[in-house]
This record gives sequence, C-alpha cells and structure tokens, in this order.
Amino acid sequence: MRILVVDDSKAMRMIVARSLRQAEIGAFEMAEAPDGEAALALIVGGGAFDLVIADWNMPKMTGIELLTAVRNAGLEVDFGFVSSETTQEFQKRAKDAGARFFVTKPFTPEALRDAVLGGRA
Repeated sequence: MRILVVDDSKAMRMIVARSLRQAEIGAFEMAEAPDGEAALALIVGGGAFDLVIADWNMPKMTGIELLTAVRNAGLEVDFGFVSSETTQEFQKRAKDAGARFFVTKPFTPEALRDAVLGGRA
C-alpha cells in the first residue's frame, strides 16, 4: 500500500507515520507533502497512491480543496482526513466530497487503523 500523508506540520506527519506503524496495518510505503498543492502535484504526477491522509487546514490549498481537485481530475484514490476540526459540518463536507474517513486529533493508533482499514482487515 502506498500512502501519502499531507500536513503542514512536519511533527504531525511524523506522528501519523508512527501511528500507522504502531497500528500494524500491514506493509506500506509512505510519502509526505507539506500542503495540498504539493500533494496534488504528487498525485496527478503519477504517484499511484492507494490512500491520501490529509489535514484539513493547510496553507496554499486546504485538505478539502485537495480532495475536490483530486476528484475533479477524475482520480479515485482513497482519501481520509486527520484533523482537529471536530464538528459534524466538517465531517459531512468531507464525506460529501468523497472522503472515506475522518479521524479527529488527538487520535490513537487503533483509531487510525480502524479508519484506514475500514472493514478491510
């Protein structure tokens, strides 16, 4: 599995990576992007990612803008959010835009595993 983690915080990208390893989701390769623009360039450029995990609030291009751009490009990569936005409104917007999951910060490796695997274990 190839996973792209998108967050403007390097520390948070490291936390997500560590949590994915602790969650024992199986073998995966991980790439990182510091914002939605950089992530979109990787995805559209043929990154062949199985999953994108993005923050909601980022400079240049937000997570929801990234998801919308990916869908508008006709790409069907799985997409999920790990965000401090906790309202139902944000979660509904994410789902309506095509996100498969929404995990709120702070999170446990188990919560991330359950979201990523989503019944695929």
